[in-house]
Amino acid sequence: MRRRSLLIAVPAGLATLAACGDEGSDSGKASDSASPTDGSSSEAPAPKIVDGPLPAVTAGTKFDEKPTVAKGSGDPSDQLAVKTLIAGGGRTVAEGDYVQANYLGQVWDTAKVFDNSYDRKTPLVIQLAQGSIIDGWRYALTGKKAGSRVQFSVPPTWGYGESGNQNAGIKGTDTLVFVVDLQNTFNAKSSAEGTDVAQDNVDLPKVGTNKDGKAPSIEVPDAEAPTELVANYVIEGDGAEVGAEDSVLVQYKGVLWDGGKEFDSTYGRKALTSFSLQQVVKGWAQGLTGKKVGSRVLIVIPPKLGYGDQPPSGSGIKKDSTLVFSVDILAKM
Repeated sequence: MRRRSLLIAVPAGLATLAACGDEGSDSGKASDSASPTDGSSSEAPAPKIVDGPLPAVTAGTKFDEKPTVAKGSGDPSDQLAVKTLIAGGGRTVAEGDYVQANYLGQVWDTAKVFDNSYDRKTPLVIQLAQGSIIDGWRYALTGKKAGSRVQFSVPPTWGYGESGNQNAGIKGTDTLVFVVDLQNTFNAKSSAEGTDVAQDNVDLPKVGTNKDGKAPSIEVPDAEAPTELVANYVIEGDGAEVGAEDSVLVQYKGVLWDGGKEFDSTYGRKALTSFSLQQVVKGWAQGLTGKKVGSRVLIVIPPKLGYGDQPPSGSGIKKDSTLVFSVDILAKM
């Protein structure tokens, strides 16, 4: 299994998508290093943002290039020292957004690198929300723009606290230094971004191709529901393909084939969701595997790959229902 950053909290799957009997999945296990997602939520007041001191980046100075960072000199700030090393021109990050970023973290006093995503060749995708990531990240990255490289130091108060992180060799008195390359940011208005694909089959639902972050329309035809899985591009993105063991960040809308009634939607909640493809119904897992990030996908799930005769209580889904989804794949995690 791919090594997982410790910065991240376990992605929460939606109740209406969760598969039954998959408790043996190890998709939520963390690595033996420390990452920004392992810190307990702090009740400390917000820190002051100061300019320094911060150690020099001595190599790997380009955006998305693994940096080498010098050992800290003297005493670090007891507040949050933040510096934008490269100013990006993308969307501005707000608290509560999901960010996609490469990063390196090390201890101020020793320059010991305790975690980095560059070696994993997989950027971190995480929500900047209390309880999801250490507070230092929330405060340092809010207001920055995608495409930026940001360096910051995090004292224990807004990091791992007095307990530190024993697995990573971080003491409760250690100030940490991070370099973060912000690749992208996502929020409830995010949408698929790609090329529209013709929807010529009149016996399949037609999905709207709007890219404004609003819920797309889903028009279910007056026809017999397919008995096999359908997973077609509506908008084809140009990102990496989703693997069967990946987790994904998505927008989605689900309706019933019979009657077209909506039963679930991230748009209505105004909140994105993330989950492992090993933790959802088979139709979702099979339908999204191999699809490209940035795409909108029509998925029609027959009962044998959905909930069959055991739909979730209170979902409004009847037994042996065929389900229709529009899914925007924003990122893989």
